[in-house]
Amino acid sequence: MPENVTVPALIAFGDSILDQGNNNYFPTFIRANFPPYGMNFLGARATGRFTNAKTPTDLIAEKIKVKEYVPAYLNPFIQDQDMITGVSFASGATGLDPLTSRINSAIPMMDQLQMFSNYIRKLHVLVGKVETGNILNNSLFLVATGSDDFVDNYFTYPIRKVQYDIPSYCNYLISKASTFVKELHKLGARRVVVFSLPAIGCMPTSRTLSGGKYRSCASIYNKAAKFFNKKLSSELYSLRFRNPPVKVVFADIYTPMLEIIKNPQSYGFEIVDRGCCGTGEVEVSWMCNALSRTCSNISNYFFWDSFHPTEKAYKIIVDHLLQIYVNDVLSL
Repeated sequence: MPENVTVPALIAFGDSILDQGNNNYFPTFIRANFPPYGMNFLGARATGRFTNAKTPTDLIAEKIKVKEYVPAYLNPFIQDQDMITGVSFASGATGLDPLTSRINSAIPMMDQLQMFSNYIRKLHVLVGKVETGNILNNSLFLVATGSDDFVDNYFTYPIRKVQYDIPSYCNYLISKASTFVKELHKLGARRVVVFSLPAIGCMPTSRTLSGGKYRSCASIYNKAAKFFNKKLSSELYSLRFRNPPVKVVFADIYTPMLEIIKNPQSYGFEIVDRGCCGTGEVEVSWMCNALSRTCSNISNYFFWDSFHPTEKAYKIIVDHLLQIYVNDVLSL
């Protein structure tokens, strides 16, 4: 962080990468509030974070000196000070496509916006309208979603494949992403960071389902992610020059993730094709449970389960992102 710059709050939207436990509080099978999730978090507490310890939400909040842990907005025990300094509205397994959230019983992105609108009203009560305006103007807003639209929807079920080829489905998702960001801006967000899709073809579950005999990275998944990311980057860049301009930054996580997976030893990893939980090839959410064996040395693994990275992997990617994008974001 540059000197003399403060960020009052961190607020997150999206899927399981940024979900701090919202999925604990409504009916869905997509949860992580049981062991071995959280095995390295606050004395092995499974809070609903889809990893072994901290998520990118926590790590970024800590790095920009907001707080160490970001709570889930739906947590009924949330404290007023935590509300003021930021929350996460993210829901594991949601997507830009409303069908994805229906398939997975997750909170749709537009519903997350409605929750944010309710949150603003709560801030008015807690700190008044003037300070609420300061929080909205200067806080950091994170958005990470889209992976489940491909992995859990397009490449798994036939509905969208019949309606769209990959380029047209990407265009459909980009229109949803653009609408979300514009609506978020209308509600007052002024420092918005939208993450690209990761290298979804290299997730262990994608390797298992579509990587062939040797479980290689699924090339069709990665091609879709690259096409989507190029379109998303262009759309977000154009939003910055609209009238009025939308203050948003595109953050590429595809490239650093793929670099680590191609050169794991350079980053202190040995195993990148499967997760630490169970066989690591298919286990995620309810399939990664107390009966699953876990790896003996988690620091060797890039992935925690078959979908989500470990805290160590997240730390490396977060540090990379902050070095590249922090000045651009804070200048918004």
